[in-house]
Amino acid sequence: MKPLVYKKAKRVRRQAPVFQRLHVTKGDTVQVISGDDKGKRGAVLHVYPKTGRVTVAGVNIIKRHQRQTSTAEAGIIEREAPIHHSKVMLLDPKSGTPTRVRRRIDADGTLERIATRSDQPIPRNR
Repeated sequence: MKPLVYKKAKRVRRQAPVFQRLHVTKGDTVQVISGDDKGKRGAVLHVYPKTGRVTVAGVNIIKRHQRQTSTAEAGIIEREAPIHHSKVMLLDPKSGTPTRVRRRIDADGTLERIATRSDQPIPRNR
C-alpha cells in the first residue's frame, strides 16, 4: 500500500491589473443611461481605470455610518458610490443630449474626442 502524501498547494500569484480605456475623464458632464438613477446628469468626480468605474456627482448616493474621530463627527453620511462607465454617456457640446464618442488624432498629434451626434470636438477638462 502506498503511503499517503499531502501535496503542497501551488501559490497563486496575483495577475497584473488590466487598465480599461474609458471614454470619460474627470470633470466631464455625463448623463446616466441605465439603472436607478437613469436620466440624472452630473460631473465625473473620480475615474477608476482598474475597475472601469466612475463616480458622478449626485448619482448612486449611499449612506454610511461613521464613527467619531478627532476630526470628524459621528453620524450617517451620504456620499456618491462608483458606477460602471458603460452606464454613462457624454453630453453633446452643441445640443446637450447624450452622444457616443469617436477619437481622432488632431493636426498637432493630440488625441481629440468627437461627438458622434454633431461632429463637434469635446473639450478636455484639465
